[in-house]
Amino acid sequence: MYDTIAEGYDELYGEEQERKLKKIAYVIKGRVLDIGAGTGIVAKHFPNVVSLDPSWKMLKKAPGLKVLGMAEYLPFKADSFDTIVSLTALHHTHITKVIQELKRLKPKQMAFSILKKSKQCESIVNHMQKAFPNVEIIEEEKDIILIIK
Repeated sequence: MYDTIAEGYDELYGEEQERKLKKIAYVIKGRVLDIGAGTGIVAKHFPNVVSLDPSWKMLKKAPGLKVLGMAEYLPFKADSFDTIVSLTALHHTHITKVIQELKRLKPKQMAFSILKKSKQCESIVNHMQKAFPNVEIIEEEKDIILIIK
């Protein structure tokens, strides 16, 4: 699906993604993995970002290091990243597999935005709270933001 909208993605959603990034920017430090990076919004504003996405057409627009892949099967070693972020992408994943991968990678901090209107929103938030007991929840108009330190 995202291959078909890659060309106009930033025009459609760029401003909204920028607002979400500003909300989590204080968490982003060191080596960063952006899961579901799309066109690379995080990499456009921060150094040392690896952008991971299953859509090559989206990733081609991202600056810096790019990895074609899925959140459920992260091709990285433990301790590869200080920070892991994901803006409005986790509702496209199998969250229990993603949580296993996040725990395996052992980042120091994480930040995720979950689209409220997603059918999986409540389930994702519940799974994250169970997996990471120190989850800070920030309610926004369209998203729930999860900060884990």
